[in-house]
Amino acid sequence: MSLKSIKFLIPVALIILCISCQEDKSQDVPEPVFETISAEKFVLPAIPDSIEFCGQIVYFDDFDMRERLDKELIVNTFYHSSTIQGLKRANRYFGDIGIALTEAGIPEDFKYLCLIESGLTQAVSPAGARGFWQFMPATAKEYDLKINKEVDERLNIQKSTLAACTYLNNANERFNDWVLTAASYNMGMGGVANAMESQEVDSYFDLYLSSETSRYVFRILALKIIHENQEAYGFNSEELELYEPIQTRSIEVNETIENLKHWAVENGSNYRKLRILNPWIIGNKLTCKEGEVLTIELPE
Repeated sequence: MSLKSIKFLIPVALIILCISCQEDKSQDVPEPVFETISAEKFVLPAIPDSIEFCGQIVYFDDFDMRERLDKELIVNTFYHSSTIQGLKRANRYFGDIGIALTEAGIPEDFKYLCLIESGLTQAVSPAGARGFWQFMPATAKEYDLKINKEVDERLNIQKSTLAACTYLNNANERFNDWVLTAASYNMGMGGVANAMESQEVDSYFDLYLSSETSRYVFRILALKIIHENQEAYGFNSEELELYEPIQTRSIEVNETIENLKHWAVENGSNYRKLRILNPWIIGNKLTCKEGEVLTIELPE
């Protein structure tokens, strides 16, 4: 046999050997077993025929309305990490937020708008919005929320809630419709008004909008439904170890604090607790102008 023939046969032999090895290996690998999971193991979200929102009955009596709500119910029912944390935090914050809304003449259902905006966390958006109510810097200043090197009142739950109440009341004075008011929180009053005028409709549910705004109110409605019917959607509050409201003591300050870390220890706490309970404080110094009184919360 010539050298040329041998060179030709070697690769062929290697290929045959590889195929043989693969066949032997495949014989050792068991066939995958796929378990058939019954739908009975899941709690499938039901679509209600209607829901009351801000004193208005919203009917889901056509395919568009039902499917838009259905999507948000499915997303939030099975997005457990987010929905469970929302349920836990709601137990801590919804009480005070609901009271502030009611005192401002705003339906308590708007607490769910706060929930979808931030998950009841001091969230920061890619665009620069911050806090429970996701105020942008320019809008925050328009509603008298202070932002500087030492403080960011968008992160003050009480003050930002009052600012949101002012916006919502202003929007409802313009639209006389709480659903349109809710939509305007996402796309602005001007955006909603322009869309209504150009499309010649007067209902949010009839507007053709961007995906985000089109889903916005339905996300609010879905979370209201889930929070008010938790067991029906597979959540059991008794097993979730809900977060309780934090008991604090309020200390009024009318002088500049040069070192908050030291001040916190002097007042029987520490800097970590001070920052957790007062997220609006963003530095180690707090300047208090003449005649100004600031309130700092510390553990009770």
